Amino acid sequence: MSEARIVALVGNPKPGSRTRDAAERLARGLGSEGSVIELSEFGAALLDWTDARVRAAIDTVAEADVLIVASPTFKATYTGLLKLFLERFPGQTGLAGVVGIPLMLGAAPTHAMAPEVHLKPLLVEIGTTCPAPSLYLIDSTYRDDGVLEAWLDRWRAVVLRGVGGRERP
Repeated sequence: MSEARIVALVGNPKPGSRTRDAAERLARGLGSEGSVIELSEFGAALLDWTDARVRAAIDTVAEADVLIVASPTFKATYTGLLKLFLERFPGQTGLAGVVGIPLMLGAAPTHAMAPEVHLKPLLVEIGTTCPAPSLYLIDSTYRDDGVLEAWLDRWRAVVLRGVGGRERP
């Protein structure tokens, strides 16, 4: 099997965020540098359904084998920026065949269930398959606390196994 196409979709309104860094680390842990789409770079263009750059980002997400959907925890859930972008995909089929990994960062363990309870259902609604538990990282310690590495040790093979049956566009 060729290398999986991994895309990290970053819903942090701040460019170059820890959310992006964590998503890139996860992509590397899955064996690929992947490509990164930072929604903050689109600004008001996200509201323009004819914008060519946004359309290209939508196509890149739809062609992914593995989609890491990363968001900081805002008001106990993912960002509106992320929701706005994901509204572009039709329910049930928009990302059919894409393996999804919900990833959220937060300041404390208080919202550790947010990616599982809020983000994963959204990804499933638009067709992704999420074969592993969501990943929640503490934004001040994720680089050193071993949580990301432990998740990869346990779930890497499961995630990549899910890629095998996808028909390439």
